[in-house]
Amino acid sequence: MKSIICLLVLVGFALTGYSQDKNTYRDESMSLKKLPEIVIKRAGNDFSVYLPEYENQDEKIKKLQESFIAYDLGKDYEGFENYLVTMRVKDGSLVATYNENGKLTRVVEKYDNVKLPMDVIYGVYKTYPGWKITNDKYLYSQEDGDITKKQYNLKLTKDKETKKIVVNSKGEILKG
Repeated sequence: MKSIICLLVLVGFALTGYSQDKNTYRDESMSLKKLPEIVIKRAGNDFSVYLPEYENQDEKIKKLQESFIAYDLGKDYEGFENYLVTMRVKDGSLVATYNENGKLTRVVEKYDNVKLPMDVIYGVYKTYPGWKITNDKYLYSQEDGDITKKQYNLKLTKDKETKKIVVNSKGEILKG
């Protein structure tokens, strides 16, 4: 009787151990997506929302956006209908507009000669094989927390021929 009880307990432990499913996931089955950071600042009864650019990994873009996020408006906006904040780095600028309550209403960013994302490079060279990117400008703007423009203005050359195109961040040609 004692051996039967021990056997049943042992079988019970063995079955519960095997009943737990060991799911091992391969890296390709799960994808990590970096979500945009949202910076929210209170402006009276309202909130200011700023969506920093996260797809472009250029250092000057990151540096300028970090400076803007850290900027404290304080009470500087009081007494003005609109308040404009301008920040500059070499080959780049960020212009932000605040309303009379201190709420961020619009941000326009412009950068020259940035490090292009791989999707943009691939999209351009796929559509224009043999062409070389000689000049680029990156435009990024948002209004009331919604991105209104996110594009690259590129200048391409091939032999003595030049062409200007506009590409979005996914590498799709918008104009050109």
